[in-house]
Amino acid sequence: MMLEPGTLWKRTQEQTEFALQTGALQSIPTEYQFIEQDGILFFVRIVSNLARKENAKQQQDQKTKTSGKPFNPFLPYEEDLFVADLSPTHLCLLNKYNVVDDHLLIVTREFEAQENLLTLEDFQALWMGLAEIDGFVFYNAGADAGASQRHKHLQLIPLPLVPNGVKVPIEPAINSAQFLGAIGNCPQLPFLNALIRLDPLLVDSPEEAAATTLEFYYNLLSQVGLHGESGMKGKQSGAYNLMMTREWMLLIPRVQEGFDGVLVNSLGCCGAMLVKTEEQLQHLKEITPMTVLRNVCIRK
Repeated sequence: MMLEPGTLWKRTQEQTEFALQTGALQSIPTEYQFIEQDGILFFVRIVSNLARKENAKQQQDQKTKTSGKPFNPFLPYEEDLFVADLSPTHLCLLNKYNVVDDHLLIVTREFEAQENLLTLEDFQALWMGLAEIDGFVFYNAGADAGASQRHKHLQLIPLPLVPNGVKVPIEPAINSAQFLGAIGNCPQLPFLNALIRLDPLLVDSPEEAAATTLEFYYNLLSQVGLHGESGMKGKQSGAYNLMMTREWMLLIPRVQEGFDGVLVNSLGCCGAMLVKTEEQLQHLKEITPMTVLRNVCIRK
């Protein structure tokens, strides 16, 4: 049975409590600090214990070595992490090793590669989630964009991302975007980016929203010079991060996963960064967050 409208948040809370009790959900505790640079207050989480996640990664690598096939945590998925069926093509899971509360994964039922361009079905499932939860949706398109799993999945985190009243750290850059027609650019961000503002009323009709934002997505890809094997379909021509709220879509091409020891995915591109140690935090302060982003993205 597909998700009953108006129940995703309740299902998320119920399944989170259950998965914590069974040990299926293994949240990673963090502390945080802010680093201010160029009018943006970067939100930096310091992970206090990655041992469980790193141990799981070693087990996955061993399974891959033994079987000769890449390990896929989504086929089959862990039943205690299952939240809801979103559509005939997608389901919703809890992120097993979450550092952010209520972190959801929107996963294709059948294997599709994380380096494939998004489809109408992806956007339909995305809007099923976004209609229920006012959140931040993102897609790490490829390993160079911070993707850690090969199986196609989008991610959804409730807003705000930071505890200082700002929904997303780079909100000042979004608000000061300059537009030439429908597509804008954030001059405050010193790397290639493309932005489209969304009508907040789209959330009232997920099906219509999916078709509309799919076309917007194609336009953003074209704007930054990306495409697929066959037009706007199939395997992507380059890595990128796609970020969305109910109000905007932002696409940022990527050239590498990290710089100087700091790894960056979509959350990092939106100003919510992650470091493993206090020493790495101090190093990030010295080299600055924008230096990291300039080196993992395409400089203007």
